[in-house]
Amino acid sequence: MSTAPARPRAALLLLSYLAFVSLGLPDGLLGVSWPSISGDFDVPTEAVGWVLTAGTVGYLTSSVLAGFTLARVGVGALLAGSTLLASLALTGYSVSPVLAVLVGCALLLGLGSGAVDSGLNAYAAGAFGPRHMNWLHAFFGLGVAIGPLIMTAVLSAGLAWRWGYGIVAAAQLVLAAAFALTVRAWRRDAPAGTEAASTVQGVPAPTAAGPASTVQVPVRDTLRLPAVWSGLLAFALYVAIEVSAGLWAFLLLTEGRGLSAALAGGCVSAYWGSLFVGRVVQGLVAERLGAGLVLRASLAGMAVGAALIAVPGPAVLAVLGLVVVGFAAAPVFPLLTLTTADRVGAAHADRAIGMQIGASGVGAALVPAGLGVLIGNTSVQVLGAALLVLALALIALYEWGARRPTAGPPTPAVPAQPGSDPQTSGPVRPVVDGR
Repeated sequence: MSTAPARPRAALLLLSYLAFVSLGLPDGLLGVSWPSISGDFDVPTEAVGWVLTAGTVGYLTSSVLAGFTLARVGVGALLAGSTLLASLALTGYSVSPVLAVLVGCALLLGLGSGAVDSGLNAYAAGAFGPRHMNWLHAFFGLGVAIGPLIMTAVLSAGLAWRWGYGIVAAAQLVLAAAFALTVRAWRRDAPAGTEAASTVQGVPAPTAAGPASTVQVPVRDTLRLPAVWSGLLAFALYVAIEVSAGLWAFLLLTEGRGLSAALAGGCVSAYWGSLFVGRVVQGLVAERLGAGLVLRASLAGMAVGAALIAVPGPAVLAVLGLVVVGFAAAPVFPLLTLTTADRVGAAHADRAIGMQIGASGVGAALVPAGLGVLIGNTSVQVLGAALLVLALALIALYEWGARRPTAGPPTPAVPAQPGSDPQTSGPVRPVVDGR
Protein backbone atom coordinates (compact mmCIF):
# COMPACT_ATOMS: atom_id res chain seq x y z
CA MET A 1 0.00 0.00 0.00
CA SER A 2 2.87 2.38 0.65
CA THR A 3 4.62 1.82 -2.64
CA ALA A 4 1.69 1.46 -5.05
CA PRO A 5 0.58 5.10 -5.12
CA ALA A 6 4.14 6.43 -5.48
CA ARG A 7 4.55 5.38 -9.10
CA PRO A 8 1.48 7.16 -10.54
CA ARG A 9 2.21 10.26 -8.46
CA ALA A 10 5.71 10.42 -9.93
CA ALA A 11 4.28 9.99 -13.43
CA LEU A 12 1.73 12.75 -12.87
CA LEU A 13 4.40 15.04 -11.49
CA LEU A 14 6.48 14.49 -14.62
CA LEU A 15 3.45 15.17 -16.84
CA SER A 16 2.73 18.32 -14.84
CA TYR A 17 6.26 19.53 -15.50
CA LEU A 18 5.95 18.79 -19.22
CA ALA A 19 2.58 20.52 -19.35
CA PHE A 20 4.11 23.70 -17.99
CA VAL A 21 6.92 23.44 -20.54
CA SER A 22 4.24 23.27 -23.23
CA LEU A 23 2.49 26.32 -21.78
CA GLY A 24 5.66 28.36 -22.04
CA LEU A 25 6.72 27.37 -25.55
CA PRO A 26 4.19 29.52 -27.51
CA ASP A 27 4.98 32.59 -25.37
CA GLY A 28 8.66 32.21 -26.16
CA LEU A 29 7.97 31.90 -29.88
CA LEU A 30 5.98 35.09 -30.32
CA GLY A 31 8.59 37.67 -29.33
CA VAL A 32 11.16 36.36 -31.83
CA SER A 33 8.70 35.50 -34.60
CA TRP A 34 6.61 38.67 -34.52
CA PRO A 35 8.92 40.83 -36.69
CA SER A 36 8.74 38.10 -39.36
CA ILE A 37 4.99 37.65 -38.91
CA SER A 38 4.26 41.36 -39.15
CA GLY A 39 6.45 41.55 -42.26
CA ASP A 40 4.71 38.61 -43.94
CA PHE A 41 1.24 39.96 -43.19
CA ASP A 42 2.27 43.60 -43.85
CA VAL A 43 0.92 44.86 -40.51
CA PRO A 44 2.47 47.35 -38.05
CA THR A 45 4.31 46.36 -34.89
CA GLU A 46 1.37 47.24 -32.63
CA ALA A 47 -0.88 44.75 -34.47
CA VAL A 48 0.47 42.16 -32.02
CA GLY A 49 -2.20 43.59 -29.71
CA TRP A 50 -4.87 41.79 -31.73
CA VAL A 51 -3.11 38.48 -31.20
CA LEU A 52 -2.60 39.09 -27.50
CA THR A 53 -6.16 40.30 -26.95
CA ALA A 54 -7.69 37.30 -28.71
CA GLY A 55 -5.52 34.96 -26.70
CA THR A 56 -6.52 36.73 -23.51
CA VAL A 57 -10.25 36.41 -24.20
CA GLY A 58 -9.86 32.66 -24.62
CA TYR A 59 -7.44 32.36 -21.71
CA LEU A 60 -9.65 34.35 -19.34
CA THR A 61 -12.79 32.46 -20.31
CA SER A 62 -11.35 28.97 -19.94
CA SER A 63 -9.26 29.61 -16.84
CA VAL A 64 -12.16 31.08 -14.87
CA LEU A 65 -14.56 28.36 -16.01
CA ALA A 66 -11.99 25.69 -15.16
CA GLY A 67 -11.69 27.04 -11.63
CA PHE A 68 -15.45 26.79 -11.13
CA THR A 69 -16.03 23.41 -12.82
CA LEU A 70 -12.82 21.47 -12.22
CA ALA A 71 -14.41 19.08 -9.72
CA ARG A 72 -17.12 18.13 -12.21
CA VAL A 73 -14.93 17.69 -15.28
CA GLY A 74 -11.92 16.03 -13.67
CA VAL A 75 -8.39 17.33 -14.06
CA GLY A 76 -7.18 14.52 -16.35
CA ALA A 77 -9.91 14.95 -18.94
CA LEU A 78 -9.56 18.72 -18.76
CA LEU A 79 -5.83 18.55 -19.44
CA ALA A 80 -6.16 16.07 -22.30
CA GLY A 81 -8.84 18.04 -24.14
CA SER A 82 -7.26 21.43 -23.54
CA THR A 83 -3.80 20.34 -24.70
CA LEU A 84 -5.29 18.87 -27.86
CA LEU A 85 -7.05 22.18 -28.51
CA ALA A 86 -3.76 24.03 -28.04
CA SER A 87 -2.07 21.70 -30.54
CA LEU A 88 -4.75 22.37 -33.13
CA ALA A 89 -4.46 26.12 -32.56
CA LEU A 90 -0.68 26.08 -33.05
CA THR A 91 -1.15 24.09 -36.22
CA GLY A 92 -3.44 26.90 -37.33
CA TYR A 93 -0.68 29.40 -36.62
CA SER A 94 1.65 27.52 -38.94
CA VAL A 95 -0.78 27.63 -41.89
CA SER A 96 -2.50 31.00 -41.34
CA PRO A 97 -2.68 32.94 -44.64
CA VAL A 98 -3.64 36.28 -43.06
CA LEU A 99 -3.52 37.96 -39.67
CA ALA A 100 -7.26 37.48 -39.08
CA VAL A 101 -6.88 33.69 -39.18
CA LEU A 102 -3.91 33.83 -36.84
CA VAL A 103 -5.95 35.95 -34.41
CA GLY A 104 -8.68 33.28 -34.45
CA CYS A 105 -6.07 30.64 -33.70
CA ALA A 106 -4.81 32.79 -30.82
CA LEU A 107 -8.32 32.67 -29.34
CA LEU A 108 -8.30 28.86 -29.51
CA LEU A 109 -4.79 28.72 -28.06
CA GLY A 110 -5.94 30.89 -25.17
CA LEU A 111 -8.89 28.58 -24.51
CA GLY A 112 -6.62 25.56 -24.34
CA SER A 113 -3.80 27.18 -22.39
CA GLY A 114 -6.05 28.84 -19.81
CA ALA A 115 -7.74 25.58 -18.89
CA VAL A 116 -4.41 23.75 -18.59
CA ASP A 117 -2.93 26.54 -16.48
CA SER A 118 -5.91 26.85 -14.14
CA GLY A 119 -6.48 23.10 -13.80
CA LEU A 120 -2.86 22.30 -13.03
CA ASN A 121 -2.44 25.21 -10.62
CA ALA A 122 -5.54 24.20 -8.67
CA TYR A 123 -4.33 20.59 -8.56
CA ALA A 124 -0.78 21.57 -7.58
CA ALA A 125 -1.93 23.95 -4.85
CA GLY A 126 -3.39 20.93 -3.08
CA ALA A 127 -0.77 18.34 -4.02
CA PHE A 128 2.58 20.16 -3.95
CA GLY A 129 4.55 22.12 -1.37
CA PRO A 130 6.61 25.29 -1.97
CA ARG A 131 9.53 23.43 -3.54
CA HIS A 132 7.57 21.47 -6.12
CA MET A 133 5.22 24.39 -6.77
CA ASN A 134 8.21 26.56 -7.68
CA TRP A 135 9.75 23.78 -9.72
CA LEU A 136 6.48 23.27 -11.56
CA HIS A 137 6.49 26.90 -12.60
CA ALA A 138 10.19 26.68 -13.33
CA PHE A 139 9.32 24.38 -16.19
CA PHE A 140 7.11 27.11 -17.61
CA GLY A 141 10.22 29.29 -17.65
CA LEU A 142 12.11 26.46 -19.31
CA GLY A 143 9.45 26.23 -21.99
CA VAL A 144 9.54 29.95 -22.67
CA ALA A 145 13.36 29.82 -22.77
CA ILE A 146 13.27 26.99 -25.30
CA GLY A 147 10.73 28.83 -27.46
CA PRO A 148 13.06 31.61 -28.66
CA LEU A 149 15.80 29.05 -29.31
CA ILE A 150 13.45 27.02 -31.50
CA MET A 151 12.33 30.07 -33.47
CA THR A 152 15.85 31.50 -33.71
CA ALA A 153 17.14 28.15 -35.02
CA VAL A 154 14.30 27.98 -37.55
CA LEU A 155 14.91 31.51 -38.83
CA SER A 156 18.69 31.08 -38.84
CA ALA A 157 18.25 27.96 -40.98
CA GLY A 158 16.42 30.06 -43.56
CA LEU A 159 13.04 28.51 -42.82
CA ALA A 160 9.80 30.41 -42.40
CA TRP A 161 8.55 31.26 -38.91
CA ARG A 162 5.66 28.84 -39.51
CA TRP A 163 7.99 25.88 -38.97
CA GLY A 164 8.59 26.94 -35.38
CA TYR A 165 4.89 26.80 -34.58
CA GLY A 166 4.52 23.48 -36.40
CA ILE A 167 7.25 21.91 -34.26
CA VAL A 168 5.59 23.05 -31.04
CA ALA A 169 2.17 21.89 -32.29
CA ALA A 170 3.55 18.38 -32.75
CA ALA A 171 4.98 18.37 -29.22
CA GLN A 172 1.60 19.48 -27.82
CA LEU A 173 -0.13 16.64 -29.65
CA VAL A 174 2.15 14.06 -28.02
CA LEU A 175 1.45 15.58 -24.61
CA ALA A 176 -2.30 15.50 -25.21
CA ALA A 177 -2.06 11.78 -25.92
CA ALA A 178 -0.16 11.25 -22.66
CA PHE A 179 -2.88 13.07 -20.69
CA ALA A 180 -5.57 11.02 -22.40
CA LEU A 181 -3.83 7.79 -21.39
CA THR A 182 -3.59 8.86 -17.74
CA VAL A 183 -7.11 10.24 -17.14
CA ARG A 184 -7.91 7.58 -14.55
CA ALA A 185 -4.62 8.12 -12.73
CA TRP A 186 -5.37 11.83 -12.32
CA ARG A 187 -8.75 10.97 -10.84
CA ARG A 188 -7.34 8.29 -8.54
CA ASP A 189 -4.48 10.47 -7.26
CA ALA A 190 -6.42 13.72 -6.95
CA PRO A 191 -5.27 15.43 -3.73
CA ALA A 192 -7.55 15.42 -0.74
CA GLY A 193 -9.10 18.77 0.07
CA THR A 194 -7.02 19.04 3.21
CA GLU A 195 -3.66 18.76 1.46
CA ALA A 196 -3.45 22.39 0.40
CA ALA A 197 -3.51 23.53 3.98
CA SER A 198 -1.16 20.86 5.24
CA THR A 199 1.50 21.55 2.62
CA VAL A 200 1.52 25.25 3.37
CA GLN A 201 1.79 24.87 7.12
CA GLY A 202 3.55 21.54 7.34
CA VAL A 203 0.90 20.33 9.80
CA PRO A 204 -1.18 17.21 9.17
CA ALA A 205 -4.70 18.23 8.22
CA PRO A 206 -7.85 16.62 9.60
CA THR A 207 -9.00 13.50 7.81
CA ALA A 208 -12.27 11.64 7.64
CA ALA A 209 -13.63 8.54 6.08
CA GLY A 210 -14.58 8.77 2.45
CA PRO A 211 -13.35 11.09 -0.31
CA ALA A 212 -12.26 14.55 0.77
CA SER A 213 -13.38 17.69 -0.98
CA THR A 214 -13.99 21.38 -0.54
CA VAL A 215 -17.37 22.64 0.62
CA GLN A 216 -19.06 24.54 -2.19
CA VAL A 217 -19.87 27.99 -0.86
CA PRO A 218 -22.02 30.46 -2.80
CA VAL A 219 -20.21 32.25 -5.62
CA ARG A 220 -21.24 35.63 -4.22
CA ASP A 221 -19.35 34.86 -1.00
CA THR A 222 -16.16 34.38 -2.98
CA LEU A 223 -16.68 37.57 -4.96
CA ARG A 224 -17.23 39.61 -1.79
CA LEU A 225 -13.74 38.96 -0.44
CA PRO A 226 -11.35 41.94 -0.84
CA ALA A 227 -8.46 39.46 -0.83
CA VAL A 228 -9.82 37.90 -4.01
CA TRP A 229 -9.80 41.20 -5.89
CA SER A 230 -6.43 42.39 -4.63
CA GLY A 231 -5.07 38.98 -5.64
CA LEU A 232 -6.46 39.39 -9.16
CA LEU A 233 -4.75 42.75 -9.57
CA ALA A 234 -1.46 41.42 -8.19
CA PHE A 235 -1.44 38.54 -10.66
CA ALA A 236 -2.31 40.88 -13.55
CA LEU A 237 0.55 43.24 -12.68
CA TYR A 238 3.08 40.47 -12.16
CA VAL A 239 2.36 38.70 -15.44
CA ALA A 240 2.26 42.03 -17.28
CA ILE A 241 5.87 42.58 -16.22
CA GLU A 242 6.98 39.04 -17.03
CA VAL A 243 5.38 38.95 -20.48
CA SER A 244 6.22 42.53 -21.46
CA ALA A 245 9.90 41.99 -20.72
CA GLY A 246 10.00 38.76 -22.71
CA LEU A 247 7.91 40.03 -25.62
CA TRP A 248 9.66 43.33 -26.29
CA ALA A 249 13.21 42.48 -25.20
CA PHE A 250 14.11 41.21 -28.68
CA LEU A 251 13.05 44.50 -30.25
CA LEU A 252 14.84 46.51 -27.55
CA LEU A 253 18.10 44.63 -28.00
CA THR A 254 18.06 44.75 -31.81
CA GLU A 255 16.61 48.17 -32.65
CA GLY A 256 17.41 49.92 -29.38
CA ARG A 257 20.82 48.50 -28.43
CA GLY A 258 22.20 47.30 -31.78
CA LEU A 259 22.55 43.54 -31.21
CA SER A 260 22.24 41.06 -34.06
CA ALA A 261 19.04 39.05 -34.32
CA ALA A 262 20.78 35.79 -33.41
CA LEU A 263 22.48 37.27 -30.35
CA ALA A 264 19.32 39.06 -29.24
CA GLY A 265 17.35 35.81 -29.54
CA GLY A 266 19.88 34.11 -27.28
CA CYS A 267 19.57 36.94 -24.75
CA VAL A 268 15.79 36.62 -24.69
CA SER A 269 16.27 32.93 -23.99
CA ALA A 270 18.65 33.91 -21.18
CA TYR A 271 15.87 36.03 -19.67
CA TRP A 272 13.43 33.13 -19.67
CA GLY A 273 16.19 30.78 -18.57
CA SER A 274 16.83 32.95 -15.52
CA LEU A 275 13.16 32.52 -14.66
CA PHE A 276 13.66 28.75 -14.78
CA VAL A 277 16.86 28.81 -12.71
CA GLY A 278 15.34 31.20 -10.20
CA ARG A 279 12.38 28.94 -9.57
CA VAL A 280 14.56 25.90 -9.10
CA VAL A 281 16.83 27.70 -6.63
CA GLN A 282 14.22 29.75 -4.82
CA GLY A 283 11.88 26.81 -4.42
CA LEU A 284 14.39 25.51 -1.89
CA VAL A 285 14.92 28.94 -0.35
CA ALA A 286 11.18 29.50 0.15
CA GLU A 287 10.89 26.32 2.22
CA ARG A 288 13.59 27.62 4.58
CA LEU A 289 12.84 31.33 4.80
CA GLY A 290 9.09 31.46 4.22
CA ALA A 291 6.98 32.86 1.40
CA GLY A 292 6.64 36.40 2.77
CA LEU A 293 10.35 37.16 2.96
CA VAL A 294 11.08 35.58 -0.42
CA LEU A 295 8.23 37.48 -2.08
CA ARG A 296 9.39 40.86 -0.73
CA ALA A 297 12.98 40.25 -1.84
CA SER A 298 11.81 39.11 -5.26
CA LEU A 299 9.59 42.15 -5.83
CA ALA A 300 12.47 44.46 -4.89
CA GLY A 301 14.76 42.57 -7.28
CA MET A 302 12.27 43.02 -10.12
CA ALA A 303 12.35 46.78 -9.59
CA VAL A 304 16.17 46.81 -9.60
CA GLY A 305 16.29 44.81 -12.83
CA ALA A 306 13.74 47.10 -14.49
CA ALA A 307 15.84 50.12 -13.48
CA LEU A 308 18.88 48.56 -15.18
CA ILE A 309 16.87 48.10 -18.37
CA ALA A 310 15.66 51.71 -18.18
CA VAL A 311 19.15 53.21 -17.83
CA PRO A 312 20.52 54.26 -21.24
CA GLY A 313 23.74 52.45 -21.95
CA PRO A 314 25.33 49.47 -23.69
CA ALA A 315 23.39 46.34 -24.53
CA VAL A 316 25.07 44.37 -21.76
CA LEU A 317 23.35 46.59 -19.18
CA ALA A 318 19.91 45.82 -20.61
CA VAL A 319 20.74 42.12 -20.79
CA LEU A 320 21.85 42.16 -17.15
CA GLY A 321 18.62 43.88 -16.20
CA LEU A 322 16.57 41.28 -18.04
CA VAL A 323 18.36 38.45 -16.25
CA VAL A 324 17.86 40.15 -12.88
CA VAL A 325 14.15 40.64 -13.58
CA GLY A 326 13.77 37.01 -14.61
CA PHE A 327 15.60 35.58 -11.61
CA ALA A 328 13.85 37.88 -9.13
CA ALA A 329 10.41 37.30 -10.62
CA ALA A 330 10.83 33.53 -10.52
CA PRO A 331 9.03 32.63 -7.26
CA VAL A 332 6.33 35.32 -7.31
CA PHE A 333 3.65 33.54 -9.34
CA PRO A 334 4.02 30.08 -7.74
CA LEU A 335 4.19 31.42 -4.17
CA LEU A 336 1.20 33.69 -4.66
CA THR A 337 -0.70 30.71 -6.07
CA LEU A 338 0.42 28.38 -3.30
CA THR A 339 -0.71 30.78 -0.56
CA THR A 340 -4.08 31.59 -2.11
CA ALA A 341 -5.93 29.56 0.52
CA ASP A 342 -4.15 31.56 3.23
CA ARG A 343 -5.58 34.79 1.85
CA VAL A 344 -9.09 33.83 0.78
CA GLY A 345 -9.89 30.67 2.74
CA ALA A 346 -9.68 27.11 1.50
CA ALA A 347 -13.36 26.89 0.51
CA HIS A 348 -12.78 29.73 -1.97
CA ALA A 349 -9.31 28.67 -3.13
CA ASP A 350 -10.14 26.78 -6.35
CA ARG A 351 -12.36 29.59 -7.59
CA ALA A 352 -9.85 32.25 -6.62
CA ILE A 353 -7.03 30.41 -8.36
CA GLY A 354 -9.08 30.15 -11.54
CA MET A 355 -9.89 33.85 -11.38
CA GLN A 356 -6.26 34.71 -10.67
CA ILE A 357 -5.11 32.74 -13.69
CA GLY A 358 -7.70 34.60 -15.74
CA ALA A 359 -6.52 37.96 -14.38
CA SER A 360 -2.96 37.03 -15.25
CA GLY A 361 -4.12 36.47 -18.81
CA VAL A 362 -5.63 39.94 -18.90
CA GLY A 363 -2.38 41.42 -17.65
CA ALA A 364 -0.42 39.35 -20.16
CA ALA A 365 -2.36 40.81 -23.07
CA LEU A 366 -3.53 44.31 -22.29
CA VAL A 367 -0.32 45.73 -20.84
CA PRO A 368 2.12 44.27 -23.43
CA ALA A 369 -0.28 45.30 -26.19
CA GLY A 370 -0.48 48.81 -24.73
CA LEU A 371 3.30 48.91 -24.58
CA GLY A 372 3.36 47.90 -28.24
CA VAL A 373 1.25 50.94 -29.10
CA LEU A 374 3.48 53.14 -26.95
CA ILE A 375 6.63 51.73 -28.54
CA GLY A 376 5.18 52.12 -32.03
CA ASN A 377 4.45 55.79 -31.40
CA THR A 378 7.61 56.64 -29.46
CA SER A 379 10.61 54.35 -29.10
CA VAL A 380 11.40 50.91 -27.77
CA GLN A 381 13.61 52.66 -25.20
CA VAL A 382 10.49 53.32 -23.07
CA LEU A 383 10.31 49.63 -22.16
CA GLY A 384 12.57 49.86 -19.10
CA ALA A 385 10.73 52.84 -17.59
CA ALA A 386 7.37 51.12 -18.10
CA LEU A 387 8.61 47.95 -16.40
CA LEU A 388 9.91 49.98 -13.46
CA VAL A 389 6.55 51.70 -12.95
CA LEU A 390 4.75 48.35 -13.03
CA ALA A 391 7.23 46.79 -10.58
CA LEU A 392 6.80 49.64 -8.09
CA ALA A 393 3.02 49.39 -8.38
CA LEU A 394 3.21 45.65 -7.65
CA ILE A 395 5.34 46.26 -4.54
CA ALA A 396 2.80 48.78 -3.24
CA LEU A 397 -0.11 46.41 -3.89
CA TYR A 398 1.59 43.49 -2.17
CA GLU A 399 2.44 45.54 0.90
CA TRP A 400 -1.14 46.77 1.08
CA GLY A 401 -2.47 43.22 0.81
CA ALA A 402 -0.02 41.93 3.40
CA ARG A 403 -1.55 44.28 5.95
CA ARG A 404 -5.12 43.20 5.26
CA PRO A 405 -6.85 40.84 7.70
CA THR A 406 -6.99 37.18 6.72
CA ALA A 407 -10.04 35.53 5.21
CA GLY A 408 -11.58 34.69 8.56
CA PRO A 409 -12.11 31.66 10.75
CA PRO A 410 -12.01 28.14 9.36
CA THR A 411 -15.12 26.79 7.73
CA PRO A 412 -16.53 23.91 9.79
CA ALA A 413 -16.08 20.44 8.38
CA VAL A 414 -19.06 18.66 6.88
CA PRO A 415 -18.87 14.87 7.26
CA ALA A 416 -19.16 12.78 4.12
CA GLN A 417 -22.34 10.82 3.67
CA PRO A 418 -22.45 7.51 1.79
CA GLY A 419 -23.54 8.05 -1.78
CA SER A 420 -23.41 11.84 -1.51
CA ASP A 421 -22.07 14.25 -4.12
CA PRO A 422 -18.29 14.51 -3.55
CA GLN A 423 -18.43 18.20 -4.44
CA THR A 424 -20.56 19.05 -1.43
CA SER A 425 -19.44 16.50 1.14
CA GLY A 426 -16.31 15.27 2.85
CA PRO A 427 -13.83 17.07 5.06
CA VAL A 428 -13.44 20.75 4.35
CA ARG A 429 -10.09 22.38 3.72
CA PRO A 430 -9.63 24.71 6.67
CA VAL A 431 -8.86 28.35 6.28
CA VAL A 432 -5.21 28.81 7.15
CA ASP A 433 -3.94 31.92 8.85
CA GLY A 434 -0.69 32.46 6.99
CA ARG A 435 0.36 35.34 9.21
